[in-house]
Amino acid sequence: MAANPPTPRPGSDPDVVIRAVGLTKVFKDFWGRPKARAVDNVDFEVRRGEVFGLLGPNGSGKSTTIKMILGLLYPTKGAISVFGESPRDVRTKSRIGYLPEESYLYRFLNPGETLDFFGNLFELDAAERQRRTEQLIEMVGLNQARTRTVGEFSKGMQRRIGLAQALINDPDLVILDEPTAGLDPIGCHEIKQLIMALAKRGKTVILSSHLLADVEDVCDRVVIYYGGRIQAQGTLKELLAEPDEVQITSPVLPRETIQRVLSILREEGGDRVRLDTPTRNLESYFLGVVERARAKAETSGATSGNQVAKFIAGGEGASSAQSDRVLDRLTRPAAAPAAKVEVQEPVATVDQARLESLTRPVEAPQEAAPVVETPAVDLAKANEKLSGLLGKKP
Repeated sequence: MAANPPTPRPGSDPDVVIRAVGLTKVFKDFWGRPKARAVDNVDFEVRRGEVFGLLGPNGSGKSTTIKMILGLLYPTKGAISVFGESPRDVRTKSRIGYLPEESYLYRFLNPGETLDFFGNLFELDAAERQRRTEQLIEMVGLNQARTRTVGEFSKGMQRRIGLAQALINDPDLVILDEPTAGLDPIGCHEIKQLIMALAKRGKTVILSSHLLADVEDVCDRVVIYYGGRIQAQGTLKELLAEPDEVQITSPVLPRETIQRVLSILREEGGDRVRLDTPTRNLESYFLGVVERARAKAETSGATSGNQVAKFIAGGEGASSAQSDRVLDRLTRPAAAPAAKVEVQEPVATVDQARLESLTRPVEAPQEAAPVVETPAVDLAKANEKLSGLLGKKP
């Protein structure tokens, strides 16, 4: 039997939440022979308050790394620490919230019962479980579906309740594996705003996603896996910068001025100098269209969360120093609607007998007897025949 991996010593930097040194995981077959090297000699650190992205194609080692962070798998070689302790430590696990790629929930429980169950696992008292459950259900937009069972939910609704269960313990480390899978664009935007709010509170978020646009919007640093090895890592600014090009942005200028500027630039840059109109991404355009439709009181029937749960956003007992522009925008109450003049419509009079007939409970219909068709009978002839049988004259 292989020896248990050594427990890493706490790092010298208290802001380091996760440290991996020479992390290696080799899967073996029944005979103990190496079958696959899922993670191969990986080094990385994740710091407090950071949104850290795990990128890579399928089978590159992302899920195996997450399972070792959670203590579900043991490294073959190397070491990994979470909050300066072994991932196998129970106290460490109590500070982690995890949303797996597939939500494995009890299908016969409704959202409230689901969150109450997971809150009980973290030994939260009944009042606290109830308070957090109400806030999370409202936050993920399932308030109108609270009486339905999880087994009836669509994939997007299951992702929403799965995210709520990952936050029920107000974790310090949140691990999200494909959190926006199955969500509509509004839901994806809300998830990204929530991730930013968690980071502003000092929470650490690990995001694994194949949607690179989502990663680019929220992540501070990323690592890119391929073949079990880290092929690139760093901040997005470092990785995406084009060092041999410069972008100049200006307001709309007269055509003559633009031509004059282009001629000067092309003297030095040649044909590489080009003129283009800046564009925004499709998500920002989509959200703008939706906001304008909401202002007209139009809706497609989708339900969205209004604000981040108070215990997640730090609204309960948090100091004013924790407030910032992002949280203010997320937790700002909606503008008060315009006053409405209620006109009381006249009540039509209803006949009392008619009203009783309308409100009388409907009795179950009785099964009708079968209808038997009989041929027409001549009564005179029948009477004569019956008298003959009885020995009497008609």
